[in-house]
Amino acid sequence: MPRPRLTRLAARGAALGALAAVLALTGCTGTPGPAPSTSASGGDAAASARPTPSASITPFPMGQATSTTALPADLPQGCRDILDDAVLAQLKDVPLNAEGMGGGIRPDSSRVCVWGDPAAATTRLVTVIGYSPDREARDALYALGADGFTCYEPQGGVRCEKTWDDPNLPVKNGRTLFYRDGVIIDTQYSNLSPTGYTNAIISSLWPPAGVPPKFSAPTPSASPTPSRTP
Repeated sequence: MPRPRLTRLAARGAALGALAAVLALTGCTGTPGPAPSTSASGGDAAASARPTPSASITPFPMGQATSTTALPADLPQGCRDILDDAVLAQLKDVPLNAEGMGGGIRPDSSRVCVWGDPAAATTRLVTVIGYSPDREARDALYALGADGFTCYEPQGGVRCEKTWDDPNLPVKNGRTLFYRDGVIIDTQYSNLSPTGYTNAIISSLWPPAGVPPKFSAPTPSASPTPSRTP
């Protein structure tokens, strides 16, 4: 059954306004200092690269945000830690953060997980997890809704998603985003869409009551707001 679509900007604005009220009570600024990249490429230059299924996709705004949610620590292992066994089984033979693919930790502290073979013309999945300021995130989600994305409100956050035909190859491309507690999960893919992928990440970052979190909580930071573009 298709997900209900929020067709009015006012409806999305009300949902995000409620999220903003929650964020205002969290009391921590999710802007940990830059961490050394542990991607297979071995440097920030590769982590700054951003392979995407379509060059026209607008990056989601990243920067200082009020949040109590911790990001995965070590990459590429952290990219596996946020997934469950069922999803990992679907990605069993797919390379993770291969050299030159752009995986790793960016200077703005966002984490980039790239599943795909560098030799393949398509078939890849790129997930960026990072902090996003509420106002900029709200504007970006409005824009996605206007661009034909289906947006709804599951699991305490706002989710937007869309699929389309690749203009050059007979495969499907897509993008799924989930925003909660000042954190955005932004996944773009081409011909690789494991069942339950985004839900597994959501459950990892925001585990059910009684389940301990996998990652340490962020510490308050007075550091300047990072650049919105990597």
